[in-house]
Amino acid sequence: MRLSIRRFGVVAAFVCAGAFAFASPSFADMVTLNASLSGAKEVPPNNSKGTGTVTATYNTSSKKLSWKGSYSGLSGPATAAHFHAGAPGKNGGVVIPIFAGKSAGSPFEGSKTLTAEQANAMLGGDWYVNVHTAEHKAGEIRGQLEKTK
Repeated sequence: MRLSIRRFGVVAAFVCAGAFAFASPSFADMVTLNASLSGAKEVPPNNSKGTGTVTATYNTSSKKLSWKGSYSGLSGPATAAHFHAGAPGKNGGVVIPIFAGKSAGSPFEGSKTLTAEQANAMLGGDWYVNVHTAEHKAGEIRGQLEKTK
C-alpha cells in the first residue's frame, strides 16, 4: 500500500507540474520597451523645450504591441505621432500611426498587432517614436524605443 501511495504522489506531482506549465501564461512572453523623447534626439536636433515618454509592452505570443505615452512643453499643439523605422541617428518612414489631427492629445495609448518583420525591427532597436507639430513638421520630439533591462 505504501508503494502505491508514493507512486500516486509522484504521478500526481508530474501531472500538476505539466498542467501548470501549459495552462499558465509565461512572463517571458512580455517585453517592455521605453522611449524618452526630446528635441535633442531629433535628426537633426532642435531646440524644443518639449519632452515626452512612451512605455510599450509587446506580447511575443499574440504579437500585440500596446503603448501609453505623454508629452508636454511643445511649441504648439501636436499634429501627429508615430512609431518610425530607424536606428539611432537615422530617420525612417512611419511604421504605425499613434495619433493624428483631432485625436492628438496627451496622454495617449493604443495597440496594434505586429508582423514578424515589424517585431524583429522593433526588438532589434530600429524603431523610434516621433511627435510632430506645425512648427516642427518632421518631428519636434523623438525617442528611440529600447527594451527595458
